Amino acid sequence: MDGPIVMVHAKPIRILSVEDHPVFREGLATIIGSQEDMLLVAQAASAVEAIAEFRRHRPDVTLMDLRLPGTNGTDTLIAIRGEFSQARIIMLTTSDTDGDIQRALRAGASAYILKSMPKNELLGVIRSVHAGHRHVPPDVAARLAEHLGDDDLTTRELEVLRLIRDGHRNKQIADQLSIAETTVNFHIKNLVDKLQANDRTHAVTIAVRRGLLQI
Repeated sequence: MDGPIVMVHAKPIRILSVEDHPVFREGLATIIGSQEDMLLVAQAASAVEAIAEFRRHRPDVTLMDLRLPGTNGTDTLIAIRGEFSQARIIMLTTSDTDGDIQRALRAGASAYILKSMPKNELLGVIRSVHAGHRHVPPDVAARLAEHLGDDDLTTRELEVLRLIRDGHRNKQIADQLSIAETTVNFHIKNLVDKLQANDRTHAVTIAVRRGLLQI
């Protein structure tokens, strides 16, 4: 005679939520709490708390707000992954600017999703990331793909771009970098072409949006 059938339940996905807005934090806790295959092990409202709670609980998946008081979410992600290279971190944000997305993904984010995402999609992303996949929303991926073929700017081109951002004219840039003004013009032509900009000012705007330059 067969013995009783024993149901083997998979371990729930252990989640750390890092979010400084109480209402959104409670919303996430409610959503996660309603899922049988998920367990909210800790919550944090700042970078310092996030790192401490990650060390304490070693969660399977971390939901990280991009905008945190003091230190932003991407810097917190970098700090955590510096210690725990296998950390799976989903960036949650209201921002869809190219620079924010590229920086987070380069830093090793497993996913980048907007807070406006429907609940079921959010849960799907958590399960997907836990299974070892990366997730970038189709509209975000399409925008990033537009720039993947771009030539990287050289160190010198970035120096020129920073000086343009700071309001220097071409002759002043030449003096600052101890190069000929014709060389400055050459660098500007190249970086304008690479960024597909209309002019030097437009190039600065594009570089800031893509995270190549800080404002």
